[in-house]
Amino acid sequence: MEKTYKKVVLAYSGGLDTSVIIPWLKEHYHCEVIAVAANVGQGDGELEGLEEKALKTGASKCYIEDLTEAFVDEFIVPTLKAGAAYEGRYLLGTSFARPIIAKRLVEIAKAEGADAIAHGCTGKGNDQVRFELGIRAFAPTMDIIAPWRFWELNSREKEIAYAEEHQIPLKINRETNYSKDKNLWHLSHEGLDLEDPSIEPQYDKILEMGVSPEKAPDAPTYVTVSFEAGVPVAVDGVKMKAVDIIKKLNQLGGANGIGIIDMVENRLVGMKSRGVYETPGGTILYHAHQKLEEICLDKETQHYKMQMAIKFSEIVYNGQWFTPLREAMSAFVDSTQQNVTGDVKMKLYKGNIIDAGMTSSHSLYSEEIATFGEDHVYDQADSAGFINLFGLPIKVKALLDEKRIK
Repeated sequence: MEKTYKKVVLAYSGGLDTSVIIPWLKEHYHCEVIAVAANVGQGDGELEGLEEKALKTGASKCYIEDLTEAFVDEFIVPTLKAGAAYEGRYLLGTSFARPIIAKRLVEIAKAEGADAIAHGCTGKGNDQVRFELGIRAFAPTMDIIAPWRFWELNSREKEIAYAEEHQIPLKINRETNYSKDKNLWHLSHEGLDLEDPSIEPQYDKILEMGVSPEKAPDAPTYVTVSFEAGVPVAVDGVKMKAVDIIKKLNQLGGANGIGIIDMVENRLVGMKSRGVYETPGGTILYHAHQKLEEICLDKETQHYKMQMAIKFSEIVYNGQWFTPLREAMSAFVDSTQQNVTGDVKMKLYKGNIIDAGMTSSHSLYSEEIATFGEDHVYDQADSAGFINLFGLPIKVKALLDEKRIK
């Protein structure tokens, strides 16, 4: 016998999937549906009319939760400090937005006495894993309904037809039906012509957070970002919260064509998927943070942290935020960031970030030692003994090889 539910909490965005799921859940389970929409900085336009729409399509209640500052401080900044970029390019915009939403879904589901949580993630995507691992971290026995795994609306075209039949208003049409995810950090685009990797993206039609490099100004824009213990704290000398720094850099980066990538990535579920990502402010912050670490971290810490960043990015991408390993890795990262304090100046020009100088009171760079001019602190004769010892294994092997040949 199919399980029945009295009250279901739905992760609701007002997009295609979740718009049709509200009436579908009511038809299928005859249950009360409570919509929960998370504000993670996607903009007022994305949230406008959301509650009215949810109620009109059958929800008994709609929560709109502002999680933006917690999203930035508790998820974006720790990932930035780790320098984590999935497969070296993707700055994890969708990935680290899911855990905070999942946690809030559980809190509301418990408060409302719901017996299940539903989401609109497809069975091919990564988000189903991210949501469900987050839910299980705080409600391990809660039932989860994922309609895309078994319902009859098994294509976006069928979903649109269902929405039209049920008079559900959509902000999309069949011709521009890219699958998108937007928050303060980024905007992703997938589907339609992007499913063919041989086709160049139609950037003039796709981009929303900025312009293509070709349409960026002919004059460069200079910007200086300041950090304290690895956390961005100011832009051009003006102190502000991290959330406002991202907003400011999104404007500057977007206007200069910064942070656009066209990427075929390896999804957690095993397939390759192509997407176009816009991350203007995030790209500037990652660049600036990495530059500052170049002068503030010792070689061994810097190199080890680079290796660890690969694993950190995989943990975030795979939805394993609420795990002991991620917490332990964040603790390590925090310890490396104690002296990552200073200013990084950059020149933004037609999609490029060009370094324009950096300073730090904790810099490990010594001009006196590194200079090619005359100095009195470095004895170049010492290098001969160093090379003899460093190269000893090579020398020994070569000598023994010569004996064996003879």
